[in-house]
Amino acid sequence: MKATVPILTIGFCIGIFACAKKKEPVWVEPPPPPEREYVRQEPVRQAPQEDPLEAERRRLEDLMNKIMSDDVYFEYNQATLTSSAKDILTEVGNILKRENRFTVLTEGHTDERGTENYNLGLGMRRAESVVKFLTNYGVASGRLTKVSYGEEQPKVAGHSEEAWAQNRRAAFRVKINN
Repeated sequence: MKATVPILTIGFCIGIFACAKKKEPVWVEPPPPPEREYVRQEPVRQAPQEDPLEAERRRLEDLMNKIMSDDVYFEYNQATLTSSAKDILTEVGNILKRENRFTVLTEGHTDERGTENYNLGLGMRRAESVVKFLTNYGVASGRLTKVSYGEEQPKVAGHSEEAWAQNRRAAFRVKINN
């Protein structure tokens, strides 16, 4: 009988555990992923690196074009600078003071009225007025030269006051020195 007690005990324990209700596992649904807008990103393209010499060349060219695009105009038979002429020359002077490599040729021009000799002299007085202003503004005189073309190179063809007014001028030519 002694052997039956442990067997009965083992059988009783198996019966209790075998009859016990098994717990069903509880399944919890995972939360849905947050909604996202997916944007396709293009790879970042870097601009090609500009050659420093090319950038400097373009900068100098822009400055030269700025100077050469601004003619200084004069009244009939005058070599005196107007207020608008002084404004233009101030801009030109600022560029020349910043950029020491430039030398400038100032060309004096006249309209077609007057004799050839008179117009050459008037054109030279106009060029001298411009050079004097720039020198007084602080540009070294060794960087400035002048020439008179008189009536020889009109900007505008014609025999009217509008054409003549465009031809009474000082124009610039710029050279870069190394």
